[in-house]
Amino acid sequence: MGILKESELPRYTYSDYKNWEGRWELIEGFPYAMSPAPTPRHQLVSNKIAAQLEFQLQNCEDCKALLPVDWKISDDTVVQPDNLVVCYPLEDKPYITRAPVLIFEVTSKATSLRDREIKYRLYEKEGVKYYVIVDPEENLAKVYNLKDGKYIKLGDFVKEKVLFDLGKCKIEFDFSKIWE
Repeated sequence: MGILKESELPRYTYSDYKNWEGRWELIEGFPYAMSPAPTPRHQLVSNKIAAQLEFQLQNCEDCKALLPVDWKISDDTVVQPDNLVVCYPLEDKPYITRAPVLIFEVTSKATSLRDREIKYRLYEKEGVKYYVIVDPEENLAKVYNLKDGKYIKLGDFVKEKVLFDLGKCKIEFDFSKIWE
């Protein structure tokens, strides 16, 4: 028996996705398992990102830091960024429907290709202003800023502070605090 062509693979929608057990993402109809569970190091780094975002945004009435939540981009694309910031009122739905202004993905061996290529292109296309790929094994964060519809790399950061202009609010994120 031969290998299936992409056109022969089943495609799924949000109505399928919402009934699946465990953590999944759905990108252009293709399911991606969010397993194995994140490592303790991944969780520590993600928690420190969340704490810093929450602290930095405490005086900003327009923006909110969120932990993994479904972002329903279309009927066949639903992702769960590790850490994100939205600067619009949240709807009374189990998911968000508009692009976050800032996304942090804490990458692992299991998610590296998806975070660095598939989600990179997806977030760029959807207009996410800042995309940060965090590698907890290398203690390195790659920061991208959307300019004229394309991501421009701001740099690789380990201990530096980066100013994120979120529109009505600005935050100075200290990367040295997430590796401790």
